[in-house]
Amino acid sequence: MYGVAQFASIPLDTEVLQITLSGVLGLFLGLEREWSHKSAGVRTFSLISILGAAFTVLGSVPLVVVGGVLVIVQGTLLAVRGLIDDEDEGLSLTTSMSMLVAYGVGTLVASGYTLEAVTVTVFSALLLVLKRELHSFAWGMTRTELRSAAEFAILAFVIYPLLPAESYNVGTADLAVEVEPRVIWLMVVTVAAIGIANYAIVQTYGSRGIAVTGFFGGLASSTAVVGAMLDHVEQRPAVSSYAVAAILLADAAMAARNLTIALLFTFETGLLLGAIVPLGGVIVGSFAIAAVTADWSENLDMDMESPFSLRKVLGFGGLFLFVVVAGGLAAAQFGRLGFYVTAALTGLVSSAGATTSAVILYRGGGLSADAAVFAILLATASSIVVKAGLTFASPNREFAVRTATVSTVLLVAASVVTAVATM
Repeated sequence: MYGVAQFASIPLDTEVLQITLSGVLGLFLGLEREWSHKSAGVRTFSLISILGAAFTVLGSVPLVVVGGVLVIVQGTLLAVRGLIDDEDEGLSLTTSMSMLVAYGVGTLVASGYTLEAVTVTVFSALLLVLKRELHSFAWGMTRTELRSAAEFAILAFVIYPLLPAESYNVGTADLAVEVEPRVIWLMVVTVAAIGIANYAIVQTYGSRGIAVTGFFGGLASSTAVVGAMLDHVEQRPAVSSYAVAAILLADAAMAARNLTIALLFTFETGLLLGAIVPLGGVIVGSFAIAAVTADWSENLDMDMESPFSLRKVLGFGGLFLFVVVAGGLAAAQFGRLGFYVTAALTGLVSSAGATTSAVILYRGGGLSADAAVFAILLATASSIVVKAGLTFASPNREFAVRTATVSTVLLVAASVVTAVATM
């Protein structure tokens, strides 16, 4: 009994549990290599992680370095053997690097960086499992898309850390607006990242169905969805029913993006929970109406330009900053009504810009939670209205009228749901 009690009193951060966790993470990391019938599998990877943890626990830096060198040598020998046996060079090198990662995971766990070790393990495992998809995506990239990715990496991982974290007041006396350069840039990068990710999804799976094209295309560019529907309806008038559904799904994507921004950047100042019900109503309502108005098995190829370029992101950033300053000054000069008008007009061009501006002003104390939520809803409604209005450029009057009708129904339904929820 004494032994059992003594064992139960062992704290959770002991070296024994660290070594055990290292072995489990190594095993998880080696699953894909084992499934792919590589020379190093679950046992080898688990042992390597345990070795890294054990050497780290001993507290000897030279021993940890020697262990790392041994893993590198072993990985190199496996890579050479793979080349001699005419095995794929990339696969051999991947196995060798994975072994080094497993060793690093063990040292991280034993050093107390458990969360970091788990993150490295999961991300590395995803890279191994998604090998085919990643290669297919990379090989299918155009030069323009590759350049866009490089520009985005510079803006996100080079410029963002260089921006000051402090907030600054723009204006004088009572007409001053608090601006946070790093937060503003992070929001711009976030919107661009959503566009890039969903552009990739549409390019890969866009012809698989109207749901993918409408929703994920709407996250990348809702205007592109409307433009594609206009061209499609003009060529094939009979498909107007699922063209309407695609626009509704683009509305759902836009509302989901705005809701994500409203919640993601307001943890420190209090979540904008008031946006959940109305924007959730738009999302659910859009899917519900689309579900009964179209055959979702219809396929559609949509030609989209890359959603990211230096010109686009700087243009959006400039618009965003202008709305933050102009909206803040309008709110200070004319009260809430001034910012509401600014948000509604901005929503005609970019609901994301109006949403992020409302969040920034809320974070700085320039808007109350209720005012920020209402401004976001105005921008969302403006975006829905402008997409419906764009359809009247089509010679197909039925298509335009149906889009306008369902958009009106969607806005009314979302308003009713909001009113009931706040009673």
